[in-house]
Amino acid sequence: MTNIAIVNAHTHRDLHVKAKASPAFDAKHFVAVIVAEFPLLAVQCPILFSKDAETGAFLCGAVLGFQQNENLFLTQEGWQGYRPLNLQRGPFYTVGDDLGIDLDDARVGRDVGEPLFGANGEMTPYLKGIIAAMQELRPGLERTKRFIDTLIGLKLIEPIDISLSFDDGSQLQLDGLYTIDRDALRALPDAAVLDLFRRGYMQLIYLMIASLKHIPLMAERKNKRLTAAP
Repeated sequence: MTNIAIVNAHTHRDLHVKAKASPAFDAKHFVAVIVAEFPLLAVQCPILFSKDAETGAFLCGAVLGFQQNENLFLTQEGWQGYRPLNLQRGPFYTVGDDLGIDLDDARVGRDVGEPLFGANGEMTPYLKGIIAAMQELRPGLERTKRFIDTLIGLKLIEPIDISLSFDDGSQLQLDGLYTIDRDALRALPDAAVLDLFRRGYMQLIYLMIASLKHIPLMAERKNKRLTAAP
């Protein structure tokens, strides 16, 4: 259940939010992302497509682990690398043109964490950062949808087979993930390629393709955790 209220300096002057990454809220192996995040994500993890469990629509996501509730970027020292906006935003939501907060979220309190407002009721840098993140997410969702729809129209999305083996004898098969069909990309007519380039989509496509190199690197990271476990 959620208890979402519009953030305001009068009612929420004393509110704090535990903003740091934690296993309780960041232990996710796949997180939806927007295309503006691709340059930051492509240097650390695979960016793949998946399908929304309810609607069946494609979405872009960052692969942070290989199993449910596994995040290989979350360590005892905190988050390593870039943290996707959908995790950064924490207990905040967009409510029309306003910023909402889930007052029942366990990260929200009055004693511990980042304050939303200063002593004089002014917004703190943390709250300004959240507003900036939400302002990026909202139009970013629409741009990401247009990107995906374009790829679907050109038949550029295909399933990806990811099979992993580890030194402890365990094996993993990742299902339900999709990537760019490179054969279909090479077969596109020049006009379609030019259109993708002018719309900025070719850069996004190549970032997704380049990000695949992180699959074996992340598998190595997981393997080290498995072999280090008692």
